[in-house]
Amino acid sequence: MPLHTFVRVEKKPLRLDDEMQFIRSWMEKPLRTGAVMPSSKALARRMARYVDPQSSGPVIELGPGTGPVTEALVQRGVDPSRLVLVEFNPDFCRLLRTRYPAATVVQGDAYRLRRLLEGIVKEPAAAIVSGLPLFTKPLRTRLRLISDTMGLLKPNAPFVQFTYAMVPPIPKSLSGIKGESSELIWLNLPPARVWVYRGV
Repeated sequence: MPLHTFVRVEKKPLRLDDEMQFIRSWMEKPLRTGAVMPSSKALARRMARYVDPQSSGPVIELGPGTGPVTEALVQRGVDPSRLVLVEFNPDFCRLLRTRYPAATVVQGDAYRLRRLLEGIVKEPAAAIVSGLPLFTKPLRTRLRLISDTMGLLKPNAPFVQFTYAMVPPIPKSLSGIKGESSELIWLNLPPARVWVYRGV
């Protein structure tokens, strides 16, 4: 049997395991996990597309879960050693450390981002990519998060966030921030949209 055929056959149970782990985590704490299933490849690729792999500095991912967006970032050309993965769930953290041993995995609450990454991120970030369930949090918490992210990013670097909602997770009218959205990505369960925010 050719090697590439063997690898393809072995990958399928891994994805199923990821989905089962996500469902179990969602059932236990739905507001904390925020999604029933991991992000689809189409959504993960769209989020990664906004990250310039040639830009210097760390790439921070918030709420990577089992790592579908992380994988898309690596496929985009981001060196895994530049990745800072912020995940609350300890089981997902263990999985991420196994899959991406060169990355820095930080277990903690991403909604306290600046304090959490103090001493870990020592230069402005090239991008921050988020899978956090923002609409489960009050607006004040979301605004604190966007303030923290803008303080960690290089000038004009993107904060990339997906949402299932039709309205933006961060108000477009927010002073000092500009936002743009992708079209609806139907190849995701449920369909999602990507918002990109930059400081102005």
